[in-house]
Amino acid sequence: MNLHEYQGKEILAKHGVRIQRGYVAETVDEAIANAKRLFKETETPCFIIKAQVHAGGRGKGGGIKLAKNIKEVEKHASDILGMMLITPQTSKEGKKVNKVLVAEDVYYPGEHDIEEMYISVLLDRSTNMNMIMYSPQGGMDIEQVAEETPDQIFTEIIDPGVGLTKNQCENIANNLNMKGEAFRNLLQFVNNLYTSYMESDASLFEINPVIKSSDNCVIAVDSKVTIDDNALFRHPDFLDYRDEKEEDPSELYASSLGLSYVKLDGNVGCIVNGAGLAMATMDIIKLSGGNPANFLDVGGTADAQRVESALRIILDDSNVEAILVNIFGGIVRCDRVAQGIVDAYKNIGSINVPIIIRLQGTNAEEAKLIIDNSGLKVISVISLQGAADKVKEVLET
Repeated sequence: MNLHEYQGKEILAKHGVRIQRGYVAETVDEAIANAKRLFKETETPCFIIKAQVHAGGRGKGGGIKLAKNIKEVEKHASDILGMMLITPQTSKEGKKVNKVLVAEDVYYPGEHDIEEMYISVLLDRSTNMNMIMYSPQGGMDIEQVAEETPDQIFTEIIDPGVGLTKNQCENIANNLNMKGEAFRNLLQFVNNLYTSYMESDASLFEINPVIKSSDNCVIAVDSKVTIDDNALFRHPDFLDYRDEKEEDPSELYASSLGLSYVKLDGNVGCIVNGAGLAMATMDIIKLSGGNPANFLDVGGTADAQRVESALRIILDDSNVEAILVNIFGGIVRCDRVAQGIVDAYKNIGSINVPIIIRLQGTNAEEAKLIIDNSGLKVISVISLQGAADKVKEVLET
């Protein structure tokens, strides 16, 4: 589950991480009131108005503005609220901005003394251990830093049996060129950041930038946080953080049905059971010259109703030119999947998209009889290569 910046900062603050203070607003009047409140609390001379969407690169799309007074707060909040914000991480249509964060300007005074850094905590899948990735080149795309100056990317792999050590924190502070009071403050910052990550059952905590202010404070100016959905049962309070307006409607609907669905930008829909087979199926589609339109795992209870629901979701995507159903029946019975396809045809009505079906495993022969006797215009294949060939064939016709 992705969080907004202001939500991630709430978690950080609870664990002692110093943050850029601010208040979220859904209307212009609320933004003005929040700016006045912030001025009373911090005496900040300026305000930062930040669009709250689940996407990075907001500044490049005009979603982050500096307001030097209350009048400019009103103007920028009015411009940003309701806009379709287009960033490198959104679709070409962009995302509608429903909230803004009115934050203090932590770059004042003494801008020349401020240093920007990048710090993130995430799972290193190559070692199956948590990792802190960091760089003295903050405030810019970390991908660009990795490409142009890879020597400026540092990592600390954290042994789960030991945890984050003092020596690792000192390595981070040294590599980020911190001295004196700033060095000590960064040690505390990193410790508290890692605690936030662990206590939240997160899969990512990314702070870009972290700044060392002119008075040697270490502050989280931004936050990108992803919580592990599988751990939400331990954090019922986090459920309030979910913003359904930020989620794709089809993904939201699929989730309500218990389907694992992620919409992509391709032209071949796929219905598969099991995440590994789903990834292999997407590879097959790419090798055949197509592009996957989705990741859809119907799971181990792929009965007729679930298969019909999956088909309906995929058919709602106007970009889909073909559908590949690739089921290996272990727990799942292939005949149930086949019946689901037949029922879907009857209930949905006319389906003009070619469907390629590969059913192997438990009750595969019974499934073939159901499909063969249905009179449906579907393409049955046996092998993965056969599936790839048929996908290529239907896309070229």
